[in-house]
Amino acid sequence: MGILEILLIIVLVGGGIGILFFTLSKKEVAPKQTKLEDKAFTIPQMLAFVKKRIDEITKMNITDIGLSEEELKRRKNKKYELKKALKGCTYGDVNDKRYVKDLMFDLLVREYGLNQFNISKAINFDNYQYLTVQDKFDIIIYVYIKEYGAEALNELIKKYKLDELKCVYGSTKPCYVIIPEEIEEIFEREIIEGDFTLTFEDKVMIICQRIYQMYKGYSVVDEVRDMNIDGVSGGVSGLPDSFMYQLGQVSDFAEQVNDKKIPRACDSVWIFYKGKSIRLAFLSFGSEEELKRVCQNIYKYNNPGQLSDTNGYKINEMKDGSRVVVVRPQMSESWAFFVRKFDVQKATLEQLVTLPGYEFTIPLLRFLVKGARVTSLTGEQGCGKTTMLMAMIDSIYDTYNIRVQETAFELHLRKIYPTRNILTFRETETISGQDGLDVQKKTDGSVNILGEVATHPVAAWMIQMAQVASKFTLFTHHAKTFPNLVTALRNSLLAIGMFNDEKVAEMQVVGVLNFDIHLKKDFNGLRFIERITECVPVENVNEYSFEHRKYKNLEEKMDVFIDNATHYFTKITDKKVYEGVNILEYVDGRYVLKNPISDYNMIPMIENMSEEDALEFADYIIKHWPEQKKKVMSNEIIQRLMEERRQKTGKKEIEADYVVEDKEKAVAKKATTKSKTSKKTKDEQNV
Repeated sequence: MGILEILLIIVLVGGGIGILFFTLSKKEVAPKQTKLEDKAFTIPQMLAFVKKRIDEITKMNITDIGLSEEELKRRKNKKYELKKALKGCTYGDVNDKRYVKDLMFDLLVREYGLNQFNISKAINFDNYQYLTVQDKFDIIIYVYIKEYGAEALNELIKKYKLDELKCVYGSTKPCYVIIPEEIEEIFEREIIEGDFTLTFEDKVMIICQRIYQMYKGYSVVDEVRDMNIDGVSGGVSGLPDSFMYQLGQVSDFAEQVNDKKIPRACDSVWIFYKGKSIRLAFLSFGSEEELKRVCQNIYKYNNPGQLSDTNGYKINEMKDGSRVVVVRPQMSESWAFFVRKFDVQKATLEQLVTLPGYEFTIPLLRFLVKGARVTSLTGEQGCGKTTMLMAMIDSIYDTYNIRVQETAFELHLRKIYPTRNILTFRETETISGQDGLDVQKKTDGSVNILGEVATHPVAAWMIQMAQVASKFTLFTHHAKTFPNLVTALRNSLLAIGMFNDEKVAEMQVVGVLNFDIHLKKDFNGLRFIERITECVPVENVNEYSFEHRKYKNLEEKMDVFIDNATHYFTKITDKKVYEGVNILEYVDGRYVLKNPISDYNMIPMIENMSEEDALEFADYIIKHWPEQKKKVMSNEIIQRLMEERRQKTGKKEIEADYVVEDKEKAVAKKATTKSKTSKKTKDEQNV
C-alpha cells in the first residue's frame, strides 16, 4: 500500500467522522435554536430591541461617518424629525404617533427579521383560541379604525349596543360595563365569521401598536384615548395596592383578589360616552407600575411642572385640546387620571339641540348672544356646558374681540375660528387669575368668556368683567337651580371680602346676571336644556307714607310712623331683590316657550343687535308671544327699521307669517263679513 493510498484512506475516514459529528451536533442544537427563536419574537424582546435601536439612532454621531454635505443635512433633518415625533407622541399628537409606529414597522421587518412565519409567536394569529381578550380587542379596534377612523369605538358601541345597562357576575344592580364575554362574541362574529382577513402588514401594525403603547403610549387606553368619545379615565375603581398591603394575609380577600373576583386599581379603565360612564372590564393596566407610568406621562404637554407628594395633582391640556387631570398618593388613595375630550368640530347648535322644539330654541340662544346678555350655563359635570358654550360663541358678531380666562386651556376657540380676534389667558403658578384679568382690560377686548366659575375669586372676576371690562360675559357654573346660582355668586363676593352686606352683594349679582341656561343629563345619558331663566330685578318701589303731616293727633302720626317703620324693616330683612322667570322649559320630551322676555332685557337686546337681527328678533317675539306686539312696535328702533323696510319692500307690517291677530278682532271681522254677505243676498232677492 502506497503513501498516497494511506493518505486517501485517512482523508476519507476523517471526512466521515466530521460528517457524523456535524450531524449529531445539529440534532442536539436544533431544539435549542428553536427555543431561542421563539423567545426572540415575543413582545417584551421586540420592545427591548425597538428601544435600543431608537436610542442608537437618536444618539448616533453622524458627523464622523464621512457623509457628503447633502446627505449629512438629510440625515440631520431625519434625526430631528424623529426626536420631535418621540416627544410629541407622548403629548397625544396622532401624527407623531403614526410616524413612530411606521419607524417601528421598518425596524421589526427589515432589521429584526419579523416575517409571516414567526409573527404568530408574538400574538397567535394562526390559532384564535389562544388569544387573550386584549388581543381580540386590539384586532377588532384595528379593523374598525381602518374603516371608520376616529369613530371606530363609537360605531362598535352603537352596533352591538354596548352602552346599555346590564347586570353582571350575579349582581342585581344594573350598571354600564363592557365585559370580556361581549368582546369574545364580537370577535367571533366580526373576525372568525366575518369577511375580513388579516394580512401580514395588518398583523405587524397590530404588534407595533402593542409595542408602542408599552413604550411611548398610554398602555391599554392608548387607542381608546384617540377615539371620538367624551373622555377616558383610569385608576378610579378597584382596590389600590396600599389597601392590599394593609390586608396582609387575610385569606378570604387575598384569594378573591388573586382569582380576579375583586378588581385592583390597575384593572380600572373607564370611558365617558354620551354622558354615560362605562367600565371596560376586559382591559387592565396589569400592574400599579404601568398605571403610574401612564399618570406620570399623560400630563406633560407644555411642561406644567412636576407631579410630586407636595403637589399631588396637575390640571393641564393635551396637544389635541383634551383636558387632563392627574392625581397621586398622598392626595388620593391611588394613582388616577381623567381625560376629557371636547369635539370642537361638532360644536354647533344644530347638532347639540335636536329635541322637538329646536326650531325656536336655537334662535332664542342666538338672540341672547347677539343681544349682548350676560349669560351663565349651569348644570352638573358632563352635561355639556363647555360644548354648548363653544357652540354659542359662533353667534357673537365678528366685529367683537373675544378674551377668554380659563384654569386650563379647554375651549381652543382659535382652532374653530382662526380668523377671529381671540386670545385666551390662564392661571399659572406665578400669575394669578386677577393679574390675568387686569391684563385683559388693556387688550381691546369686547366679550369676556370664563371657562368655569368654580372658586370664590373666579366668581368675583366674573362680576368685575361683566360690570366694567367687557360688553357682555359668558361663563359656566355648577349650580343646580337659579336661586342657587345667585346665592353662590353672592357668597363668593362675601367670602373674598368685597362686600359685607348680603343684600348689597346679591343686588350686585342680580344687576350683572341676565340669563341662565341650565343643562341636564338624565339617567340614560340624554343631554338637554332643562330651562332658560331670565333674571329680572325687582324695582325698588317707594312705599313710605307722608300722611303724618295731615294729622295733628299724636296717635295718628304714630300709626303712620309705625307703618313706615314696618316697610323699612321689611325691606332690610326680607326684601325680594330679583325674580327668576322661565322663558323656556323642557316638558315631556320637548321644548316649550313659557313667559316672554321682559322689557328690562328686550330693549337692550334690540339696541345691541344689528338692524337685520333686530327685525328678526322682533318677528320672533311677535310670532311666539303675540301679546308683546304692541311693546315691540312701540320701540323707536323697531319703528325706524320698520319704516326703512317698508320703503324698500313696500311691506306695511312685520313678516306676514308672524302676524297673529287677537281672537276678538278675528271673530268680529268674521262676523262683519258674514253680515255683509247676508245683507247682499237679501238685497238680491228683493230685486
